[in-house]
Amino acid sequence: MPKMKTHKGTKKVLNVRNSGSIKIGHPGSRHNTGKKNATANRGKRNQSTLSKSDLKRIKDNF
Repeated sequence: MPKMKTHKGTKKVLNVRNSGSIKIGHPGSRHNTGKKNATANRGKRNQSTLSKSDLKRIKDNF
């Protein structure tokens, strides 16, 4: 039986914690941060948790 391949773009963006929840960064934090205010840039440094509904949707690709 052939296996499903991992989606490489998803693998580079998401990290699975030991508890099974998925850690993801905020969009808009890679470049062009000079135009954004310092509060926005600081807020984007922190990781967030993927919601349960998105976890169900993404689980098959990851």
